[in-house]
Amino acid sequence: MEHPHMTEGEPERPDAEGARHREETQIEQPGKLLRIAVMVREMLEEVRRAPLDEDARGHLTRIHERVMQELRSGLSGSLAEELERITLPFDGDGVPSEAELRIAHAQLLGWLEGLFQGIQAAIATQQMAMASQLEEMRRRALPPGADPKERAEHLEGRPGQYL
Repeated sequence: MEHPHMTEGEPERPDAEGARHREETQIEQPGKLLRIAVMVREMLEEVRRAPLDEDARGHLTRIHERVMQELRSGLSGSLAEELERITLPFDGDGVPSEAELRIAHAQLLGWLEGLFQGIQAAIATQQMAMASQLEEMRRRALPPGADPKERAEHLEGRPGQYL
């Protein structure tokens, strides 16, 4: 699975491939996805706790289909396509069994948890890259062993980056 990126704070990739990757794996509404994930987790717990009659299973089927629609609207590009590929619709021939509902909800919850772990990994990678860039900038700004007073002398007489 490609690493998903949130729309804010993403590092720049100078090539066209990087721009295409950001567009394909962008999460348009991360808060919405978190709310849906919590709801799906609670639904799965409820399905595990109580036996469900046919009406309850029908109701859960409709909720599941609505959740899938909402998720697709919060994703763009390859993530929405991936979600579509890995989830199978319920048969139109009646109400799914409890086992089918549990499997569908567990599959969806597992996919969402993987998505959130990917987001966390992408954020950690971005933070490490920014820390490395900051350290490199600091290293270039001062000669080895220089103190802040020497820095002013070091930078004095050097033209600015735009001159």
